[in-house]
Amino acid sequence: MRSLAASLGVRPTKQRGQNFVIDPNTVRRIVKAASLAAGETVLEVGPGLGSLTLALLAEGHKVTAVEIDPLLASALPSTIASYAPEQAKDLTVIEADAMTVGPDEIGTPTACVANLPYNVAVPVLLHLLEVSDSLRHGLVMVQSEVADRLAAGPGSRTYGVPSAKAAWYAEVRRAGPIGRNVFWPAPNVDSGLVAFERREPPVTAASREEVFAVIEAAFSQRRKTIRSALSRWLPDRERLDDVFRRTGIDPKLRGEMLGITEFAALADAARH
Repeated sequence: MRSLAASLGVRPTKQRGQNFVIDPNTVRRIVKAASLAAGETVLEVGPGLGSLTLALLAEGHKVTAVEIDPLLASALPSTIASYAPEQAKDLTVIEADAMTVGPDEIGTPTACVANLPYNVAVPVLLHLLEVSDSLRHGLVMVQSEVADRLAAGPGSRTYGVPSAKAAWYAEVRRAGPIGRNVFWPAPNVDSGLVAFERREPPVTAASREEVFAVIEAAFSQRRKTIRSALSRWLPDRERLDDVFRRTGIDPKLRGEMLGITEFAALADAARH
């Protein structure tokens, strides 16, 4: 990977959150931990120099790789052709910002396996879950602190907006730590794996946007009760009290004690 980067004149940039995985055992471990079915179509975001891409292709999977860096995107097909010529036909490279892609670009991948750029990991993952109904499961590498937030449940110190929004789409869990020395350059933070399994969102007449507005309001003033935190979301006090009566949710609780079902119920009740 280092010699390939040198030949391309590539230097990892903080602006794009680039920390390339250079340890072959780590990428094999990631592919194994992803529990992919035979021949799945895998979406990879930020393939960089292609170490994880090679590991995915080696196991017989088709890979759709989304890369924002024009140089890396253009170099990836030739890298695969050089190191894994028999698998080259199973790679599709899309030069794009992962925050803007949709089904027209990425098709219908069933899994996402990626070393996500740390500076945009949460919004990228939530965007992909939103725009790609075909994504059923996945395993992503993120900053350890972000992994904790994504996988946290109600009542946890790290539970917040990312946890609650992710729970709308999927069951999320921590799937192990990753050492710093497997990256080039080595990051100043620890890393972790997060696994997700798609599930149906809560049954509600409210839209996802309406539920997410409740989540954002609930955590905007984390130390306050849920009733106080939601007063900006629903300024009409009588209506807000009626929402709590309808749902049976204790208005004295803090937002961090509520799960995605309760947030959906609040959004639903506010529509009446």
